[in-house]
Amino acid sequence: MADLAQLIAWRDALMAARYQGVRTVEYDGKRVTYASDAEMAAALGDLNRQITGTTARIAVVRIQSSKGL
Repeated sequence: MADLAQLIAWRDALMAARYQGVRTVEYDGKRVTYASDAEMAAALGDLNRQITGTTARIAVVRIQSSKGL
């Protein structure tokens, strides 16, 4: 699996290409051509899930409430 910096770089390159209306993206000397915008959106979603998965997660959430009396 790629490290966080590389995942973010790939996502940024893909987002820039998508917003410019280009379906071909180049990074790390590789060229990828997407068939449709939906395919690019799926790739972006996968990259975002991977980025979210590499960051630290909160293990415990404590909620405290009262009636205010």
